[in-house]
Amino acid sequence: MMVLASQSPRRKQLLEWAHISFEVVVSATDETYPSHLTVNEVPIHIATEKALAVAAQLKATNHPLQQAPILAADTIVVINDTIIGKPANNEEALATLQLLNGQQHQVITGVCLLHQGVTHCFSTTTNVYFNTLTDEQLAWYVAQYQPFDKAGAYAIQEWIGVVGIQKIEGCFYNVMGLPVSKVVQLLQQLHII
Repeated sequence: MMVLASQSPRRKQLLEWAHISFEVVVSATDETYPSHLTVNEVPIHIATEKALAVAAQLKATNHPLQQAPILAADTIVVINDTIIGKPANNEEALATLQLLNGQQHQVITGVCLLHQGVTHCFSTTTNVYFNTLTDEQLAWYVAQYQPFDKAGAYAIQEWIGVVGIQKIEGCFYNVMGLPVSKVVQLLQQLHII
């Protein structure tokens, strides 16, 4: 049994599709990061903080899973070397989508697996190419899907992914929030599964 340190329904779904046994345990963590980190290092740093916070919580409560491997991840969207955060409201979501509209951007997921006191970390980058959508289409998507918990204000598995994404280079599931094939490979290398 493994611990997933994430409330993301998408990460949960991807691990279920991979037939990996896990239990969700989350701990509130600060998602800020030191300014000297590169864009590739930022999601790894945040994922590591999430894993360590859950490990401390499991130990403090003497949880039965305190010795279990802990998997944490963080996904960011980057355009022109600038990290785009999660939107707080309709206006921010629409502004974010207008920035991405007709452009290419990167989705980077940092993964941290904490196993037997050792962190095993990596990041995966996928290039995403947006079609040009109208402001009306973007506004409709925001109103319909309320993408406020999503980096870049969109989910590739929703309407905007079907209609608005021209192509991707790299792992599709990374854009959903977890490069699940690389996670499975790591779990196999460490003999966790």
